[in-house]
Amino acid sequence: MRVFVEYHLIQNFAPSNLNRDDTGSPKDALFGGFRRVRVSSQCFKRSIRETAEAHDLIPREHRGVRTLQLLNTLVARLTQRDPEEAKGKVEAALASAGFKLKDGKSEYLLFLGEQELDALAQLVEQNWDALTLEAGKKKKEAKNADIVKQVRAVLDGGKAVDVALFGRMLADMPAANRHAACQVAHAISTHKVEREFDYFTAVDDLQSEEQTGAGMIGLVEFSSATFYRYASLDISKLIENLQNDRDLALAALTAFTEAMVRAIPTGKQNSFAANNPPAFIGVCLRYASPLSLANAFEKPVTPRADKALSALSVDSLAQYEEQVAQVYAAPNDQWIYLDLSGAWPKEKGDCAASLAELADKVRSAVDADLER
Repeated sequence: MRVFVEYHLIQNFAPSNLNRDDTGSPKDALFGGFRRVRVSSQCFKRSIRETAEAHDLIPREHRGVRTLQLLNTLVARLTQRDPEEAKGKVEAALASAGFKLKDGKSEYLLFLGEQELDALAQLVEQNWDALTLEAGKKKKEAKNADIVKQVRAVLDGGKAVDVALFGRMLADMPAANRHAACQVAHAISTHKVEREFDYFTAVDDLQSEEQTGAGMIGLVEFSSATFYRYASLDISKLIENLQNDRDLALAALTAFTEAMVRAIPTGKQNSFAANNPPAFIGVCLRYASPLSLANAFEKPVTPRADKALSALSVDSLAQYEEQVAQVYAAPNDQWIYLDLSGAWPKEKGDCAASLAELADKVRSAVDADLER
């Protein structure tokens, strides 16, 4: 049975600038005809990956690396070889496989699993003498059918959880592409938001008594908002991307649940310290198709003095889900939630008291579905 695991979070951030545009302003978007603060999906994906690593939620051998530094990365793994000689061998292997380098860097960011990187380094080691012959050829002449075949064989995703979740595109070797098992939406504020400005000054600690005024002045834009965050995870695709390793897929699901909740972007955090966890975490197992509930906020939530904005947002989310579910949801869809706002209907799903319990309940529910 195909199941989509959806994550619906309501998270209020204190004054902050978590995700900036090219001018340094908080990213925003028009939604429902009103200006909203926005945090991009790329920003949250990065935060999710960093959180998973910081909390050691996934073993190193099942993580991915996104880098331009493939040449230096592989040379560093050939620990028994002379670095300069190894550099030539690696360049020859990559050129043979069609990967282009410029000034020692790949032309675009490559997303490879740790196991893939180890396998590529081993491939160079095993073909050391043959690669000596290839190194003297021009790039357009350097392709070696046997090396290409070996590279294609090792670029299988490497059972890297983040590659399986978020996918990748290798323009030089499309056969090694991975379609993402997880979709992550841009987080948007549930209400309309206006940007604000912080006029700041900095004092020169060593200025003389005769000197007056600030050593520096400036402006920083910021905002504060209650966000709706959404992600959808295709369990069947996740298992496929992880080479049908069900246990690893379940471990990845647990790790993603915790990392999704704990992830907070790092933008301007030294200035604002907006380390605010979600007020509501709703996980829904969908058996028909994924359903974003962002349109619960097409009409912006209106602040009230007698109720928190996050609680009002959770209430709007629950009401909209009830309407949409009657039309589009499968009869056996199930909710598991953790609610600090007190606004989510208690009869709507299985309540968890902690993040660890929530992650365990989600894993158990998916595991039970896979058994059927």
